[in-house]
Amino acid sequence: MHPDPALDPDWDEFRALGKRIIDDMADHLSGIREHPVWQPVPEAVRASFDTPLPTAGKPMAEAYQEFRETVLPFPRGNIHPRFWGWANGSGLPVAALGDLLASLINCTLGSGENAAMMVEQQVVEWLKQAMEWPAKGSGLLTSGASMGQVTALAAAREADGAAVDFRADGAVSSGVQYTVYGSTETHHSLEKAVELLGIGRRFFRRVPVDRHHRVDVGALRRAIRADREAGLRPLCVVGNAGTVNTGAIDPLHELLTLARQEDLWFHVDGAFGAFAQLVPSHRPLLTGLTGADSLVFDLHKWLYLPFDVSCVLTREPRALEAAFSSSADYISRTAHGPASYTLAFSDRGVEQSRRFRALKVWFALKTHGVDAFTEAIAGNIAQVAHLVRLIESNEHLELVARSDLNVVCFRYVWPEATPEALDQVNRTVLELLQTQGLAMPSHTVLDGAFVLRVANNNHRTHAADFDFLVAQVLRLGDRTVRDQVGGPALHRGR
Repeated sequence: MHPDPALDPDWDEFRALGKRIIDDMADHLSGIREHPVWQPVPEAVRASFDTPLPTAGKPMAEAYQEFRETVLPFPRGNIHPRFWGWANGSGLPVAALGDLLASLINCTLGSGENAAMMVEQQVVEWLKQAMEWPAKGSGLLTSGASMGQVTALAAAREADGAAVDFRADGAVSSGVQYTVYGSTETHHSLEKAVELLGIGRRFFRRVPVDRHHRVDVGALRRAIRADREAGLRPLCVVGNAGTVNTGAIDPLHELLTLARQEDLWFHVDGAFGAFAQLVPSHRPLLTGLTGADSLVFDLHKWLYLPFDVSCVLTREPRALEAAFSSSADYISRTAHGPASYTLAFSDRGVEQSRRFRALKVWFALKTHGVDAFTEAIAGNIAQVAHLVRLIESNEHLELVARSDLNVVCFRYVWPEATPEALDQVNRTVLELLQTQGLAMPSHTVLDGAFVLRVANNNHRTHAADFDFLVAQVLRLGDRTVRDQVGGPALHRGR
């Protein structure tokens, strides 16, 4: 009799360590408020990652202890209730269990008949219902919206009326130069998409925005007309359902109308903002979204799921297959058996090897139900409205931009401050908030001004956390003005 493979564990040891890990992580997450949001990695810990390739192994428990000492204390911080940087989600514990199960059964979701394929198919159907997407539409799960942009634009190019076989001949041989349009606030992943697809970054037209950071539809129309007159071929208009900088929502219905008039593909980047579709009071802000030809949105942002999982949807049922299907013999279908399943997700995107991302989504929606997510998203919106009220009620805080969703940009101000001093002090305030582990807003630059930026995709946040943030900004701003600028102690005693 052959022994068990050397790479399988001692199952009693595996079982014991697994139970310990679950207990430890439950303790860690339930007590996360007591930890700093973020802290720098000490030099000794940095040095521990600069070691040669192991030639011999060690017990699993020792490797886990090293994780506890060198990785667990130094995360990005987005599981903490006072993390509002960039547009990261906070991670649902029950979904993490789904990830664990997905890794253990280790299915790949390219093609073939197995229950994992059916789970993803069901999850895509659920997401279509959540977005009020046409039932006939298609879709798949991806790593993130960045891959979703590539997937959607590839479908747009394949659906275009030009009598060109791009898949066979490539962009150079086509003789067609496409153009794609989005606002100056559009996410940089669209630039990557046009680069990867051979359209070229020069032909991604960044259209000006209005004072609310929404695309100027008139300027967009003029840009399309100018490109047609120059012999170029406009392909796609991109609308933003929540920009990263300010959370602005483009006038999606106007963009949809324009796209139909100009016979262009209409793509919506709804990386986090598309989930406002779940909240009845905010659904009107997204009018036009459900008429788009394609939509991307990240479940690891405003559905709070662990990284990574995103979704791309298309209106036409075979649009993705037209852009990505393969006829390779080794993945062809059979009449019966595991190769007989009629759906192949590998024919809807780039990847043949695909993680079982759908299980954590399925697990989370089965466990919580969509109403719980709707309530959490509405709560985040209400918390940001509370923050806005705090900012507007204090003479030493300036509201620079806010959206109807979950993004607020603001800064610390004081009388007679120069623009340079304002930037200097707000940079310092942000650095102190972050490095002292107090809170994690991020930053951006709006109209030349450095500002603090809050994006609330966090199911653990309470309104009191924003009371704390404002108090800390005022305290640190006061101290910084006194120490760096030589101004008065504006908030002494707070």
